[in-house]
Amino acid sequence: MSILEQARKYSDYTAKNLSEMIQVPGFSCTEKDRIKLLKKMCRQAGMEDIHTDGLGSLLGRVGKGKKVLVFDAHIDTVGVGDPSQWKTPPHSGIVRDGLVLGRGSSDQLGGAASMITAARILKEAAYAGDYTIWFAFTVIEEDCDGLCWKYLIEEEGFKLDFAVSTEPTSCRLYRGHRGRMEIQIDIKGVSCHGSAPERGESAAYKAARAALALESLNAQLKSDDDGFLGKGTIVVSQIKVQGPSQCAVPDQAMLYCDRRLTWGEDDKLAIGQVEKALEAAGVDKFSVKMPEYAQAAYTGKLYKQELYFPTWKIPADHPLVLSGIDAYSGLFGLAPVVDKWTFSTNCVAICGRHKIPCIGFGPGDESQAHAPNEINRIDDLEKAAAFYAALPYSLERG
Repeated sequence: MSILEQARKYSDYTAKNLSEMIQVPGFSCTEKDRIKLLKKMCRQAGMEDIHTDGLGSLLGRVGKGKKVLVFDAHIDTVGVGDPSQWKTPPHSGIVRDGLVLGRGSSDQLGGAASMITAARILKEAAYAGDYTIWFAFTVIEEDCDGLCWKYLIEEEGFKLDFAVSTEPTSCRLYRGHRGRMEIQIDIKGVSCHGSAPERGESAAYKAARAALALESLNAQLKSDDDGFLGKGTIVVSQIKVQGPSQCAVPDQAMLYCDRRLTWGEDDKLAIGQVEKALEAAGVDKFSVKMPEYAQAAYTGKLYKQELYFPTWKIPADHPLVLSGIDAYSGLFGLAPVVDKWTFSTNCVAICGRHKIPCIGFGPGDESQAHAPNEINRIDDLEKAAAFYAALPYSLERG
C-alpha cells in the first residue's frame, strides 16, 4: 500500500485525534492536559523516546539515522474571543461534512494530528533510513513564537539538520516569512491644571504626533530585494495616556507597536528608524525599547526572551525545498505552490536565529488562524500526513 493510500486509510483516525485535541483546551502556559493527551496518542502511534522538555514541549521519535529531521506543531491556541460569534461551541471538535470544527483546528492542531498519522505510517513501514525523525509538539508559541525552540536548542542542546513547520499553508510549500518585533515607546510630558494647558506639555499631543510619524514611516518602508517576502510594516497597536486627573494635562503616554521585518531588517535598524521618525516630528522626552517576554511555562519553568523574532527564508533551490517538491509531486502528480506565510511561526528561532533550514507545509488555511468558527478540511489532513511520511524518503533521494 502506498503512503498516500495509507494516509487515506487513516483519515478517520487523523480526524478523530484532531477532534480529541480540540476538546481539551490548551492556551499558552496552560497546555498540560493537552500534552498529556498527545503523549498517549504518540505512544499509540508507535513513537519512541517520548518525553517532555523543561518548558513542557513533547517530543517523540521514529527512526535512528545519523541526520535529524524535525516536524514541529505548536499545540497551544489563542482564546475563543467573543463566544457569540461562534456557530458551534469552540471546543466541540465536531467532525462533519468533511471538516473538523473548533479552536485550533487549523492553527495548528491539524498539523499535530497529521504528524501523529505520519509517525504511525513510518513506524508501520519499519522506517530505517538516513534520518532520525522527531515529532515536536511545542508550547507557548501563541504568546512568544520560537521561544520553545530557542530553549530546546540553546538550553537543552537539541541538534537538528532540517525542520518542517506544520502551521497551516493550505497544503502549499512555504520557504520563509517576515520576522517581527514589538516596540514600546514611552513619552513624558509636564502636567498642569486643565484650565491652563499652556502651563504644561501634553503627553497626549506628543503621542498623537508620534502615531502620525509612525504612519508615515510605515509608508516609507521597503520590500526585500527579490520581492519574495514583501515590505516591512509598522503599526501602532495601543496608545495609553495618563495624568494626575481628568482635569489635568497628561504627563505620560505609551505607544505599543507591531513591527514586521523583511529580509535585511533587524531590531537595531527598526528601533533607530522609530527614534529618527519621532525626532523629525518634534517629539521629545521619549524612550524606545523592545519589551521582554517573561511568563512561566505550565511546568513552572521561567524562560525569558526579548520580543524579537528574526526574519527567515531559504532559497528556492535549497535541497530541503527541492525534496519537498519531490515528495509532493510523487504523491499528487503535480508541483506544489511554493510561497510564504503572512504571519510568524516557530521558524523564527530554528532558521531566523539558528540558521537551520526550514520549510512549511500544513493542513488548513492561514486565514482561519485566530478567527471564529475555525475549521480544517479532512482532505488537507490526509495530504499533510502523506507529505510528512514521504519527505524523509525524498530527502534521501536528494
